[in-house]
Amino acid sequence: YNKGAELLDYVINKDDFKMTDGYFYPLNKPGLGVEINEELVIERSKNAGDWRNPVWRYPDGAVAEW
Repeated sequence: YNKGAELLDYVINKDDFKMTDGYFYPLNKPGLGVEINEELVIERSKNAGDWRNPVWRYPDGAVAEW
């Protein structure tokens, strides 16, 4: 999971996510304030594995939260 791809690898404005004095300051760009490198997302998604969210179950078969 996430081998070779960290979340910020796809973000153009990485400097906006730097911590200063132990704090992340609010983003000042429109919307969520995140600029995504969409071309990189598309390129890497072509070779993405078929990852599935793990499901843990209790002995009685009930779904357990992680």
